[in-house]
Amino acid sequence: MKPINTIHAPAAVGPYSQGILVKDTLYVSGQIPYVPETMKPAGDDIKSQTKQSLTNILAIVEEAGMKKEDIVKCGVFLKDLNMFKDMNETYSQFFGTHKPARFAVEVRRLPLDVLVEIDAIAVKE
Repeated sequence: MKPINTIHAPAAVGPYSQGILVKDTLYVSGQIPYVPETMKPAGDDIKSQTKQSLTNILAIVEEAGMKKEDIVKCGVFLKDLNMFKDMNETYSQFFGTHKPARFAVEVRRLPLDVLVEIDAIAVKE
């Protein structure tokens, strides 16, 4: 088991690692849409926040020596499911033809009052 940390994703704001690599499987902690350099949200809309959360995930995946196509599952936590369509559009643009398994749920509140948090699992074959 190896912790994965990168300056290209927001520093953990609690007692957890950005990611944990176990053999060929990477478990990426939920990523909120904070820009690593400023530790502030990427924007106040769901599209910019979704893109930043996914960008943060990719930075951690790449730090582990993997690529976007190694992501096999994502979990999406939304402040409001009415934002699903716009989140889904941004998510689809980010992944292109690669389509990891996924779930999306509405939650009452997210850390630092952001609109979205996304976690991921990646596997290197």
